[in-house]
Amino acid sequence: MSQKEKAISIIRRLSEEGYEAYLAGGCVRDYLLGKSPQDYDIATNARPEAIQKIFPQTVAVGTQFGVILVIAGGEPFEVATFRYDGPYLDGRRPSHVRFASMEEDILRRDFTINGMVYDPIADRVIDLVGGRGDLSRRLVRAIGDPRERFQEDRLRMVRAVRFAAGLGFTIEEDTFKAVRGQASTITQISWERIGEEITRILTEGGARRGFELLDATGLLQVLLPEIEAMKGVEQSPDFHPEGDVFTHTLLMLEQISNLKSQISETLAYGCLLHDIAKPVCIKKERDRVTFYGHTEKGAEMAEEVLKRLKRSRAVWERVAYLVRNHLRHTQAPKMRLSTLKRFLGEEGIEELLELVRLDALSANGDLQYYQFCRQKMAELKKEEIHPEPLLRGRDLIAMGFSPGPLFQNILKEVEEAQLNGEISTKEQAVEWVIKQYKK
Repeated sequence: MSQKEKAISIIRRLSEEGYEAYLAGGCVRDYLLGKSPQDYDIATNARPEAIQKIFPQTVAVGTQFGVILVIAGGEPFEVATFRYDGPYLDGRRPSHVRFASMEEDILRRDFTINGMVYDPIADRVIDLVGGRGDLSRRLVRAIGDPRERFQEDRLRMVRAVRFAAGLGFTIEEDTFKAVRGQASTITQISWERIGEEITRILTEGGARRGFELLDATGLLQVLLPEIEAMKGVEQSPDFHPEGDVFTHTLLMLEQISNLKSQISETLAYGCLLHDIAKPVCIKKERDRVTFYGHTEKGAEMAEEVLKRLKRSRAVWERVAYLVRNHLRHTQAPKMRLSTLKRFLGEEGIEELLELVRLDALSANGDLQYYQFCRQKMAELKKEEIHPEPLLRGRDLIAMGFSPGPLFQNILKEVEEAQLNGEISTKEQAVEWVIKQYKK
């Protein structure tokens, strides 16, 4: 049974018990657009306690808001009772809710394209807010007064951008004006929620369009002033004929939007933040523009931004690695063999090389260093880049060395000789150590 069939079985069961029940929200929008919904939410006039009685497996995740998870075929489905929201006092949650009619429930939602419900049993869409018309006009329009919708939940301003970017829609004029008018209030909500939306803008398609809209609405200046600061920061035309740092970054976001495969969060943020320190590191020397130290400083700044957006430690550590090393590949042809092998064997090398490829394509198109690294990775077998150690600590003890700081130095030098091809067997490694350290 498919996810959709499981959701319909829940609706049918509620209907058999005499309740109204419909598919609601994004799944209806996606269905009308001919897209496969990622999840199926259900809205009903059944109260939470009734839902819990009807279905054997339920989880009360938001009973005060009338939300129950129903487990059907091993999958969870959100079943929400129609409700009316009281005043929003914190720009996030209603002060109280009461159970209500379907119409009241629809009118409290965010955008018209998310305000339709679908009755799969009768095969009919119920549209009280003009959602189908806005879908055909490719518009993101707030339900009712957009200023009120955004005062209720500030995050809806960023969500308007995400929907417009991901769907290739335009934000309706009054809705757009309301976002611009209230953009400065966006930080009244949690950074964790903001970080989730920014991440989705970057990874769900339309990243460039999303950041252009964040800029146009005034949200970018409030949320990511470090990106705003890239505007007008000129670059050397021989390396960057495309223009300033902001233009280059938008081209990077366009590149990731065009990727056929799903982009990782870390690569997406690497593309966004790789030149984040150029505005603070810029120096003009006669006819040259330089950004010495921007990779190291950029890694620090990227880490700060991602911590602000409440991304995980794994994310900000990897992104800092990408930013810090995004020019290192240009030194690859000059590296000693051992250094090159270590570089190509680093854990994040695949994402790093993809970042530098996109970076080059968004600038002067010079892929020579990227291609050199790829060629060397193809030539070198995996066991050459990550060879088994020829000697370990116990071998040094057997040779008469006492454990201590010298151990690590010897083992590191043996590894260096191994990676350089000077030694390839344990016997050769023992001879090498005796020659270097035994007197």
